[in-house]
Amino acid sequence: MLNARLPQVCLALIVGACCAASASAQQQQLSWAEQMFDQRNIDFGVVARGSDAVARVKITNKWNRTIHISDVKTTCGCSAGKPSKTSLESLEEGFIEVTMDTKKFTRRKDSNVIITFDTPWAAEVRIPITAYIRTDVVFDPGSVNFGAVEYGKEATRTVKLQYAGRNDWQIKEIKSRTESVVAKAVETVRGNGRVDYDIVVTLAPNTPPSTVREQLTIVTDDQTSPHVPLLVEANVEADVVVTPAIVSLGVMKPGEAKQFNIVIKGRQPFQIDKIECDSDSGLFKVRLPQNAAQVHVLPMTITAPDKPGNLSEEFTVTVNGRPAPVTFKAIGKISEPNG
Repeated sequence: MLNARLPQVCLALIVGACCAASASAQQQQLSWAEQMFDQRNIDFGVVARGSDAVARVKITNKWNRTIHISDVKTTCGCSAGKPSKTSLESLEEGFIEVTMDTKKFTRRKDSNVIITFDTPWAAEVRIPITAYIRTDVVFDPGSVNFGAVEYGKEATRTVKLQYAGRNDWQIKEIKSRTESVVAKAVETVRGNGRVDYDIVVTLAPNTPPSTVREQLTIVTDDQTSPHVPLLVEANVEADVVVTPAIVSLGVMKPGEAKQFNIVIKGRQPFQIDKIECDSDSGLFKVRLPQNAAQVHVLPMTITAPDKPGNLSEEFTVTVNGRPAPVTFKAIGKISEPNG
């Protein structure tokens, strides 16, 4: 019985090894620059005319050197791209934001976003973009933008949807991927080949402090293109905010000292009782302010440890009279002693 199964086991091992080798080969075929991107194409699908069609491609610096983006451009006027930042330290993350012009252009549009690097080496990454801009559905404004919202407060915004075509065209439901964002469709006009709705979107008061970026899906009775996406954005702000939330230290040599500032801002003047870090390594030094203020700028110093490798530390800031602390992180990489 064992001998009869042996060829099957060997075949499975060979197939598994081939699959692993194929995946490894695909990774090796990507350039050093391409390996930093989390996706290789952007497909907006079918979008409404006038809508804000925006996509973000995450980029993570996987290398032990600072990278620099010298240029971001697209091959068609129907699209545009821009980086969240042009320089990324080791392990730091950013994104390339790509937008489609859905007001000037209609129907199928194909283009590319081209990201050019000049440091540490010259390279170019090309990411294909595709979208179909339908002409029978129009949004005004093109997205739901709540702007800054105070944590614990409910907020509501309305977007007008206009449809031209069938008199019996209907919105069946609106789907949301999160309980923090809910929406309803209120019909306002029907007749003469026109149907209008108010899309009323509500941001829940229990939405945690964060940057909210969601996409609602409006489900219609269209046979060919029943789904219409609608972008929702908000910045839910806590009463106390730390900037930056993640400090990128870059690559440091063992024993090297580096200084950086943390800004802590509140709606009202507040006093900082203490700052603690996860580990008790003593690598970080900070000078605490003695008085209450609405904005605190804290100078901090890190002395890199002797052990090479990745460095990640989370800090907890205790604010006088505030039940919950606020946090921020510091990340970096310690090079080899002779690096």
